Amino acid sequence: MMNSWRNIVNYPLGDRSAKPRDKGLTMVIDKGLGLRELRDLLDVAGPYLDLLKLGFGTSLLYPESLLKAKIELCRTYNVKIYPGGTLMEIALQQNHYEAYLAQAQKLGFETIEISDGTISLTPALRQACLKQAVQAGFTVLTELGKKNPQEVLSPEYLGKQSRKDLANGAWKVLMEARDSGKGIGIYDQQGQIQEEKLEHLLKGLPDHAQIIWEAPLKNQQVSLIQRLGSEVNLGNIQPHDLLALEALRTGLRNDTLPKSFKDRN
Repeated sequence: MMNSWRNIVNYPLGDRSAKPRDKGLTMVIDKGLGLRELRDLLDVAGPYLDLLKLGFGTSLLYPESLLKAKIELCRTYNVKIYPGGTLMEIALQQNHYEAYLAQAQKLGFETIEISDGTISLTPALRQACLKQAVQAGFTVLTELGKKNPQEVLSPEYLGKQSRKDLANGAWKVLMEARDSGKGIGIYDQQGQIQEEKLEHLLKGLPDHAQIIWEAPLKNQQVSLIQRLGSEVNLGNIQPHDLLALEALRTGLRNDTLPKSFKDRN
């Protein structure tokens, strides 16, 4: 992408990998963007957007023509668009999982999320759902974590299950934080990272390039970039924060801008 400033100013934290990329992914949560809003977002920040999640079960609320138009628009900009895991959980609960996959393909989705944030999946059923989606040709994201703050999964379980999911064909594993980022997963009730929990989790996880950390709040994004680098995968970003996050990743904001430099004189 041509930029009028790049022959004068370089990114303080260095250049980012270009799309299609396998790390440094940014996933935006779409809770009801209109087609014109989405086009504007992609025109402004398409190179920095890798995945668009149609949050919760909102896919069911779109007119089919509009849903297909959003899917096609994302494909034009090389963005993986997919329905949120809650819709998959509902379809599975209603014994319509195979039909759900077939309809997703018919609509034009190429990426699917498999989760059990609300329902409970046995290990065998989780594996079967994952393998069936992979065999159907989908790029599959799995999500780990519960939406109920009272249901806390241990770092040992999260590490073990993430490795299983990847071995069974998942492309990436999402770490649940909902769209609030508070009191869920690695975050406390104020949205701060629980450092001891994160450290324990990192020890049991596969290469963190295979993990997408849901991090809807700026302080979470800053902390994860500082700890894991600019190419950390981040998700549940609000649409209006997409460009601001890319500025954090490249050192174009005070929060991640290196504070010292060598005297050139």
